[in-house]
Amino acid sequence: MTETTWPDLAEGLYERLTGRGTTISYSFDDLVVEVPGSTGPDAARAVWRLSGTLSVSTSETAR
Repeated sequence: MTETTWPDLAEGLYERLTGRGTTISYSFDDLVVEVPGSTGPDAARAVWRLSGTLSVSTSETAR
């Protein structure tokens, strides 16, 4: 069984929805991201905090 990553999941969702007049929007308030310094379950992590709002949106233009 192949493990699905978040980017794979997002790409698959985007491909499924585009061409249907759909826009994908994400909004995060007070986002916290833990970034591993190496691979493995016990890897030390840097914690990044965004105090505010991060908005990401995608849309497709006509070809």
